Amino acid sequence: MSLTGISANRLELLQIADAVAREKSIDREIVIEAIEEAIQKGARARYGAEHDIRVNIDQKTGEVVVKRVQTVVADDASFGTVVNEEGEEVPADEPVGIIRLSDAKRTDKDAAIGKTYEEVLPPFEFGRVQTQMARQVVTGKVREAERERQFEEYKDRVGEIVNGTVKRVEYGNIVVDLGRGEGIARRDQSIPRENFNIGDRIRCYIYDVRRETKGPQILLSRAHGGFMAKLFAQEVPEVYDGVIEIRAVARDPGSRAKMAVVSNDSSIDPVGACVGMRGSRVQAVVAELQGEKIDIIQWSPDEATFIVNALAPAEVSKVVMDEEDERVEVVVPDEQLSLAIGRRGQNVRLASQLTGWQIDIMTESQESERRQREFAERTALFQEALDVDEVIAQLLVTEGFATVEDV
Repeated sequence: MSLTGISANRLELLQIADAVAREKSIDREIVIEAIEEAIQKGARARYGAEHDIRVNIDQKTGEVVVKRVQTVVADDASFGTVVNEEGEEVPADEPVGIIRLSDAKRTDKDAAIGKTYEEVLPPFEFGRVQTQMARQVVTGKVREAERERQFEEYKDRVGEIVNGTVKRVEYGNIVVDLGRGEGIARRDQSIPRENFNIGDRIRCYIYDVRRETKGPQILLSRAHGGFMAKLFAQEVPEVYDGVIEIRAVARDPGSRAKMAVVSNDSSIDPVGACVGMRGSRVQAVVAELQGEKIDIIQWSPDEATFIVNALAPAEVSKVVMDEEDERVEVVVPDEQLSLAIGRRGQNVRLASQLTGWQIDIMTESQESERRQREFAERTALFQEALDVDEVIAQLLVTEGFATVEDV
């Protein structure tokens, strides 16, 4: 940006402002304000920091007017106190642009307290140091405006999928160029074993936009449950239209996922609609997620039914729920145990994430053993505590009494 001579070509100044505004997608007014501030700094360096110098650029002609403004104050006017480094109260410095009444009277007999004088200063050439300072001011202002625009533009786009290009990869974090902004997909938000190179196209989910000192942080993810839900919304018109709702998603990124769906229209099968003809719809999402296997499950308002569905493909023979601790005990046939738990506990972990319940799995034989053990223990307890024979004690246990207090 050239600011070597203000008196030079005025229209050139406006052309610079237009070019910067276009390039950075910010308002031209902001750029012109930045140039005004830069010239003001240069003028104060030239004429002295005690002057109140104001700069105005005409937005149509590019005419630059530099004024010095002075306000008349009483001879004995004080400007309060400030606390210095030693913690002492000392008189505050005089504000810029004031003139004492007695000094003003020397040149103007009608001077009065509160009167202001404006003096237009002649155009001046910027020196090398002033040019450098002006450039820094303009660059800083423009960068600030650019950040603000970026934050305003993206803060309402949380929960959307965006397309971008990989700009750099730093320690596993991917910096993505989104066209009018820059986002970052941290290492833990990307799919394992997925490699991107500079220049690759990438689709991500915006899960947060934060205002930070070094500019807005647009946080992107490919591992977020919302990313999968949004991909289904793109592939399945019924999800996009809201006929089918995705109630919950649990993911083990790049490996396996479970998604609970429910239909608001009884004539539409939500699972079938999401799978698509010969699996075409689900395959499109699987391809984007690097082959992640997706179980699509029918959501149910009845917690027990939902838990049974969530453990699919394993079959469940019995569910015992503990509402207080949000724990549930699930009994499965002996041969289904490894299927219900899944590789490295993946199936039961995802089902637990999806439903929000802590799931304990046991086989039918384990459960029947435990039942017999409890039955024997309680029978012995009643025999001893109530001094009754075995038949009556067994009868009490069968009737559902668990402790002596219950009886």
